[in-house]
Amino acid sequence: MSLQKGKEIIRQKIPNLTKSPGIYKMLSEKNEILYVGKARNIPNRLKNYVADNHLPIRTERMLSLTKNLETTTTANESEALLLEANLIKKHKPRFNILLRDDKSFPYIFIGHKDTWPQLTKLRGKKSRNGYYFGPFASVGSANWTIKILQKVFLLRVCDNTVFKNRKRPCILYQIKRCAAPCMNYISEKSYKNLVENAVDFISGKSHEIQKKFSEEMEKASKELDYEKAAILRDRIKALTQIQSSQKISSANLKEADVISVFKESGRTCVQVFFFRSKQNWGNQAYFPKHDPDEKIEKILSSFIGQFYENKSVPKMILLNVDVEDRLLLEKTFSKREKKEITVKLAKTHDEKKLSRLAEKNAKESLTQKILETESNSKLIDNLADKFLLKFNINLIEVYDNSHIQGSDSVSALIAFGKEGFLKKRYRKFNIRSESVKGDDYGMMKEVLKRRFSRALKEEKNALALPDLVLIDGGKGQYSVSREILNDLGLHELPIIAIAKGKNRNAGDETFFHEGKVVKFKKNDPILFFLQRLRDEAHRFAISTHRSRRRKNLSKSLLDQISGIGKGRKRALLNHFGSAKSVESASFEDLKSVEGIEEKVAKKIHDFFHEN
Repeated sequence: MSLQKGKEIIRQKIPNLTKSPGIYKMLSEKNEILYVGKARNIPNRLKNYVADNHLPIRTERMLSLTKNLETTTTANESEALLLEANLIKKHKPRFNILLRDDKSFPYIFIGHKDTWPQLTKLRGKKSRNGYYFGPFASVGSANWTIKILQKVFLLRVCDNTVFKNRKRPCILYQIKRCAAPCMNYISEKSYKNLVENAVDFISGKSHEIQKKFSEEMEKASKELDYEKAAILRDRIKALTQIQSSQKISSANLKEADVISVFKESGRTCVQVFFFRSKQNWGNQAYFPKHDPDEKIEKILSSFIGQFYENKSVPKMILLNVDVEDRLLLEKTFSKREKKEITVKLAKTHDEKKLSRLAEKNAKESLTQKILETESNSKLIDNLADKFLLKFNINLIEVYDNSHIQGSDSVSALIAFGKEGFLKKRYRKFNIRSESVKGDDYGMMKEVLKRRFSRALKEEKNALALPDLVLIDGGKGQYSVSREILNDLGLHELPIIAIAKGKNRNAGDETFFHEGKVVKFKKNDPILFFLQRLRDEAHRFAISTHRSRRRKNLSKSLLDQISGIGKGRKRALLNHFGSAKSVESASFEDLKSVEGIEEKVAKKIHDFFHEN
């Protein structure tokens, strides 16, 4: 590696480049993208790398690894900004500021062309005709809002298949969360009125709706219709509850994201608050990956570009730190969204109040993250000391199998590092070999061979090697796992197997490692840590297994549950409306289906609910 060689490669490219806006990519010896940058004038930007003798250490490391340079010109700087954000998110270059855990947000959806519109949540593209409200910061906040809207406006949440096949109202009608349009217990006109009220309410007209309900309650009370008055009273209470929880914005933010950044000890947290219809629809914390010495303004600017790369942009983005690309972001987003978008520093009293609140949340989230990281680091170091592991442990992989008598056999891989569980490294494996389905040893051998062979061959999308492998199993699982890794040449990669106690009690586990048996005292923090890893792998394996069974439900009822033939399957689907509803049905509901006696109902219920 040579800094001067890297500079020389760039120096040789500059004379051949046109003075155009665009992006440039620094490439390694293996053609790996090290860095993606944008520029208004590409050659002028690249000259900074070769002319400056006082570059940051991180930039010098990057140039030392650079073996090639590629450029792409664009029509303007806005296109360069969008292309840069797209390439960073796609390739995750190691020297760029990276936004991790970037998921799409849920929206609440109400169809406006259906006779009986459904209240539901959606992610992804807005391809259906209807009203979309969001984004919400999490599925939990969207679900909570839907629950309140059910209480207030009694809209249906069941899917169309269930709705069309119901022969009696479901429990939601009984607990006063649905008007039961499936049974025609409400007229189309009245239901349409409920839908319109719900749309008005979630659009910010909450006080008008509340006033309307209050007038109706007083009228019902005067007419001695106390039952109707009580229902309206409960709906008003629910309205008040959602209003207080969503904290109506004093800054009158009808459509805005409040983004505040906080940096400490070389790490950063960015908090995003979502305000729509003057209501707070939740907030989310992000921890961009960057060099410890990176400037906070550059971190925030890069975050904004990547954050909105695949999301719709609100009319206003309110910041606590000004960024030099602010006008370019405004211009780019306005052009893309075909509406005027403002990116501004909080200035008014109310704006600063919200901005400081977001910054406070960012600081608290970062403090918690740092404490968790330090705690995780200590636990991992203590684990390494306990098992006398030779190398530093930064990444742990845990494996578990799940199946029922060999059916729908799957294995799961979860990963843990010093920042906690690494969800993006989670993987599921459908067992391919029929001969090993139901055989825990055979399943483990197949999965480990597939996973580590890909890594050694450096196949596309293969995960990097971990520093430690944990196996849910005993001495036998340890032996077959060690055999596979040794065959692949991974003799130094340590394995620990976790075996449950005689009565499968937590706290009585036995651990196997390099011919040694290790036991812990019941209050040992390392034991709790290992149990937490094992339980997360088990949870992921079980959820993966259930997901696969759910997808194959129509044939599972026929082929895997003895005593369920075509007639009973048809009766179940006609009664519940969908396979998913059969899975979530209670034992009592299953018993009530015509042709499903108690013994068969228990068999179906056990099939879907055993651990």
